[in-house]
This record gives sequence, C-alpha cells and structure tokens, in this order.
Amino acid sequence: MAEDPLAQLIRGALPDPDGGPPLAVPVKSVVIERSLDGDEVALVGALDLGSRLAVVTDTDTHAALGARVERALRSAFAVELVQLGRRPAPDDENVARIEAAAAGVDALVAVGAGTINDLCKVAAARLGRPYVVFGTAPSMNGYTAASASIISAGVKHSVPARAPAGAFFDLEVACRAPVPLIRAGIGECICRPTAQADWLLAHLLLDRPYREAPFALLAADEPELYAHSGAAVAGDLDTMARLVRLLVLSGLGMSLCGGSEPASQGEHMIAHYLEMMWPEPEAAYHGEQTGVCAIAMAELQARLLAVDAPPPLRPSRTDEADFIAEFGPERGPAAWTRFCRKRLGADRVGGVNARLARWDELRARLSAVARPPDELRAVIGWSAEQFDRACRGARLLRDRFSFLDLAAELELPGATA
Repeated sequence: MAEDPLAQLIRGALPDPDGGPPLAVPVKSVVIERSLDGDEVALVGALDLGSRLAVVTDTDTHAALGARVERALRSAFAVELVQLGRRPAPDDENVARIEAAAAGVDALVAVGAGTINDLCKVAAARLGRPYVVFGTAPSMNGYTAASASIISAGVKHSVPARAPAGAFFDLEVACRAPVPLIRAGIGECICRPTAQADWLLAHLLLDRPYREAPFALLAADEPELYAHSGAAVAGDLDTMARLVRLLVLSGLGMSLCGGSEPASQGEHMIAHYLEMMWPEPEAAYHGEQTGVCAIAMAELQARLLAVDAPPPLRPSRTDEADFIAEFGPERGPAAWTRFCRKRLGADRVGGVNARLARWDELRARLSAVARPPDELRAVIGWSAEQFDRACRGARLLRDRFSFLDLAAELELPGATA
C-alpha cells in the first residue's frame, strides 16, 4: 500500500510534481483521530517546546475544547491562559494583546479555529516563539499555513506568519462544531478550482509564480468530499476526517508556496470586501462567504472562458482618487499602493495583450482547472446589491491579478470598478 502523502510530506519525502526536490513543510506533527482526550500532554510534549505555555482561546473555543486542553497541560507545564471574548476580531489589537500576555512563555497553544489560529500564528512570529494548535472546528484551511488574514488599518489582508509545529484534531469535537462552521470548511474546499484558475491566469498573463504541488496534494481526497459533503454536516466521522485532511493539506500547500495564493484569490477578495464594508457582528462565517463567492467566481470564469476572443485591453484608468472614494481617506491610500503592483498601466498592457492573442491556448489550460458553477452552487443571505458591489470592488483590495481584473479591464457589464 502506498504511503499516505500527508505522512510523506511531514517527513519531507513527498515527490514534487513540479520537478523540484522532495517536498517538506515546517509542520512537524499532524494528528487527526476520533478522540484526543487524554493525549494532550503527549502530543505537545513530543515537540519539545519548553515548559512554559500560553493557552489561547476565546469564549466559545474554551468551552468546546480549551478548558480540557488547559486542564491537561497544567499537569505537566506552567500554563498562562489567554482567553478572548466571543468571536474576537482578527486584528492587530488582538495580536498585540496575545503578544503582551505571552511575552514570558516558551510557546503558544492555540485552541480554536480561524481567528484564534491566525492571531496566534502572527503573535508567535512576532515573539519568535513556536506554537501548536488544537482545532475546534473544520471551518478553514489556515491551520497549517504560514500566513494569516489580519485586519490592519481597517483592511483585511494576508500577512506572513509562523506555521504551527503541530496541528491536532479531535474528530468528535469537530463533529460537535456548529453546522455553519462545518459548512464554512466545505466552502473553503470548494474554492480550490476558482483559486487555481485565478492563480494560473496571473501566471500566464503576468509571469507570476505558479506551482502544481499544492493542488496535487488535494487530488485524492477532494472528489470524495464533493460527493459526500452532506455527511460531514451530519456528523459522519469518516467524512469529517476527509474534510479535516483536505483543510490541513490545503494549508500545507500554502506553506509550500510561501503564501496563500493557491487557496485565496478572487473569491476571497469578494469575501474580504464584504467583511470590510459591512462588518456585521453576526454575519456569516468567512468560509461560508468564501464558498458562495467561489460560485460567483466560477460563474465569472465560465463567462470569460466562453468568449471566443477577448478584445484588446486598454491601459487602466483606475487611480488613487477612485480608491479614496471607495474606501475613504484612511484605507484608500494603502489599498491603492497594493493595487498598483498589478495595475495594467500603459507600460504593461501591451505585453498582456500579446499573450491574450494566444487565447485558445490559454483558455484550454484555464478550462482544465476551472469547474462549472453548478458544481459549487450554494445559497447565503446577502442582498443582491451588497453582493454585486462586492464583486465589482473586491479586486481593489490586493495585488493578485485574477479573473476579476480581466473582467474589469475588458469592461464587461457589471464587472468594472
């Protein structure tokens, strides 16, 4: 029987489909089991992180698993508890709070999901400390990534961070997670085709780096989850294990690439735009938003890939004043600076048009990784006005060139910003 690719990757022995040396990641241990109750000390102790730990939770994750982890670790380590409130913001202020509380420890132990993990991995990076994570919900793919989504100056963007030394998943805990969090994890998985197509587009048109390795990691598990995703919502342990594996592997794929490009493109930009412009405290979870935004991106990608030959692009007319009008005087200039890295000015548009002239070749490669929107469709409760505006404005948030940019530069109706 072939060795599990996840085990090979952790061991640093997985062949690279891009032709490089065997793949390796900074994560030293990934454990996915039916139950981890009673194993907490052994899992953390095996990584030799030191004797002083900061256990970081929020109100909900402390109740779900944090109290158990804290109690177990206190039997063998000196533990400082850092407990945030319910649904804390993934922002610089909470990172600073964790940094201050954990300044005297040897390592951090995150007990939570997306926000707690992101806050801890950034705090750990700034402190120069290792960290591990006990996942409480299969809600996102950032557990094992070396980047984090953090709100800074009012704008949410990906920042370099520290990958965990260990990532541990108790499937019984995961199955007890609120259904929206489970759906959020499925949403993170269904954006793989749209993210891959966007990243490949930027590679083909702008020579941005691109790798097949992060997508090869997902190839064996993805079809099964797509076929049986409802079983994960229903609490089936085997399907939950597959969902968790996909989320872990997606995060490791990001670590291999040194950034979130293989898992976060146009669909995440739409979701981040919605969160930034309408930060409702009880809004849908990010992964749920991402899943629906992936459907919007799949529709846009299908629409563009159906074009026989795109018209030549003209130099972008978007300027800093547009960004200030969109985001305000505080957030606009920073967003403009990032956007300029991909802006198709007069000096760049000619080269892109020369590549678009080979549309049949480009379309064949892009169509091979894209998926029809009907395969990804779902429903979420936003107004049509908010969602349409997010689809128009989302491309302004980052320097990643995606189908959002191609549609806007081609001036397709409803796609300009």
